[in-house]
Amino acid sequence: MTARRPRVLQLTGDWKWTGTAEPMLRLALAQRERGFDVELACPEPPAGAGRSLAGEAGAVGLGPALVLSRGQGARWLRDAADVERVRAALEARSVDVVHCWHTRDHVLALRAARARRRAGRTAVVRSVASAEPIARRPWSRWLFGPGADAVLCCSPDAARRNAALRGGRPIAGLLGAVDLERFRPAPSDPSVRRALGLAPEHRVVGIVARVQRHRRFDLLLEAAARLLTARPEARLLVVGRGTWRAALAERPAARLGIGDRVVFAGYRGFDYPDVLRAIDVFTYLVPGSDGSCRALREAAACGIPAVTTRRGALPEIVAHGETGLLADETPEALAAAWATLIGDEARRRALGAAARRRAAACYQPARFADAVAELYAQALAGS
Repeated sequence: MTARRPRVLQLTGDWKWTGTAEPMLRLALAQRERGFDVELACPEPPAGAGRSLAGEAGAVGLGPALVLSRGQGARWLRDAADVERVRAALEARSVDVVHCWHTRDHVLALRAARARRRAGRTAVVRSVASAEPIARRPWSRWLFGPGADAVLCCSPDAARRNAALRGGRPIAGLLGAVDLERFRPAPSDPSVRRALGLAPEHRVVGIVARVQRHRRFDLLLEAAARLLTARPEARLLVVGRGTWRAALAERPAARLGIGDRVVFAGYRGFDYPDVLRAIDVFTYLVPGSDGSCRALREAAACGIPAVTTRRGALPEIVAHGETGLLADETPEALAAAWATLIGDEARRRALGAAARRRAAACYQPARFADAVAELYAQALAGS
């Protein structure tokens, strides 16, 4: 007899379509495909908001089964009504696993599932988006120790770094899933390149990142200035938005004299895979709020080789010399690595093909869902 899949409530207190929202929905969809009884709980977006988790989930038939209030941080009195909503949902649906993604969700789940957890009927699982070690403060030591029946880290190395905090309790590290059909190798669309101001002879180094101070756009542009001086056919493509884009990227590019060779494509929606495939060499310097570096893994699935630093999970995603190159965090090292691939089409193609093979083997949604199911089983066994 086949064991019953656990009933799962994916729980988040964040309404935005950012950070962990897409990985959360990708996991829920993969779980549904694998026969899980999975539902989503999240807040509705405020009036006039743009893309939201609730909206994206509804578009694929996984709209919120439970609507939470909007709020940041865990607040004992403010969150009482949400705690009761979650508690009632757990009882009514006989939920086996509550999978949380932020601290507020985690606290809500612990309060709501207290009785069911004590009886071994519901496990609380927490995802950790950052690849950096969890802080060893007393609150974190409790929340990520006995306060979670299992912890899912964004990479295998992150799980190893956090294992001691768990004290032998279940922990796993997985890089997540990619839609391997949407993100697949295909010829670059000439019309997309033209719309971006890219000519056929241009060789494009591209980055997908929100323009923020900690993402090291200073380093990116200084390295680009060196590359663009040495390789006139090169261009830098920046995909992503950010309140500080003018101050952190556009004006510095102009001061470096490369403003006419840096393309700011902004945020992309339906055409994002086509824009991604306009890139010859993908680059990534500092992971953002999604420590599994989703954009880098999507580029790999498209067969695009990468040049990255060694921050966070990047060395786990890029196999140096096999699917891309790892470089030191200096303008000279980055520019040299980019130039190496820009000038060698055969090597670019070989590394890109290897990146696709690795992505197809490692980032399958079904494989990801099954690995998470194993973690759930461990959590339930020990809850």
